[in-house]
Amino acid sequence: MKKIVLFASGSGSNVENIVKYFKENTKVEISKVYTNNPNAYVIERCKNLDLPCQIFGRKEFREDLSVLTDIQAIQPDLIVLAGFLWLVPSAYVDAFPDKIINIHPALLPKYGGKGMFGQHVHEAVVANNEQESGITIHYVNEKYDDGNIIRQEKCNLEANDTADDVASKVHALEYKYFPIAIEEILKA
Repeated sequence: MKKIVLFASGSGSNVENIVKYFKENTKVEISKVYTNNPNAYVIERCKNLDLPCQIFGRKEFREDLSVLTDIQAIQPDLIVLAGFLWLVPSAYVDAFPDKIINIHPALLPKYGGKGMFGQHVHEAVVANNEQESGITIHYVNEKYDDGNIIRQEKCNLEANDTADDVASKVHALEYKYFPIAIEEILKA
């Protein structure tokens, strides 16, 4: 049985999509979801999916590392950042080398780094008149959006696309390819 732990800071649509993707797979267990946002809709999604969800703050994540201790007790095969906005401390990267992955809503190395998430990314893509965007699934290291790339998927953009249009195209790629990439990593 392969165990996955998920992290999210917002609505949790990727969390729900991943959970549903693996629902019938008896070889994969979604063990727990962690969120740093006590108002995140992912908490409600977890209730609806009957999935354990832990809310934590900076102290538990960065200082006393109680979140890391909790994860180590689970012994996950993979930690998936599915819309998680905090930088992951090196203690986690060291404890789980090449076992933490993230999805970014752009084609890295473009539009990555601190502050480049969600709508900010899509607005920058439109402002720069990009002809394509997409997703990047990558390993996590101690820097934002800097780990080795696992997979990228692209979508074409039209000259009149708004940031919302780009977001819609990118979300479609996320929902299609993120679970597949997770499954491929777990088989490796």
